[in-house]
Amino acid sequence: MSEQPAPSPHHTTTTERGSFALARCTCGWTGPARRSRDRARTDATEHLGAEEHQETRP
Repeated sequence: MSEQPAPSPHHTTTTERGSFALARCTCGWTGPARRSRDRARTDATEHLGAEEHQETRP
C-alpha cells in the first residue's frame, strides 16, 4: 500500500496588479481586486478562517 501525502495547508499571498492588490491561495482561490492592500490581506485572512472552519465540520 502506498501512502497518500497529507493535503497541504492553505497558504495565502497578496500580489499587486497595477493599482490593485489581490489575495491568492495555494488552493486556487483568488480574492477580488482591491485598491487597499490592507483589505486584500483581510480577504486572505478571512479565506483562511473560512477554510479552517469547513475542515473542522463533521
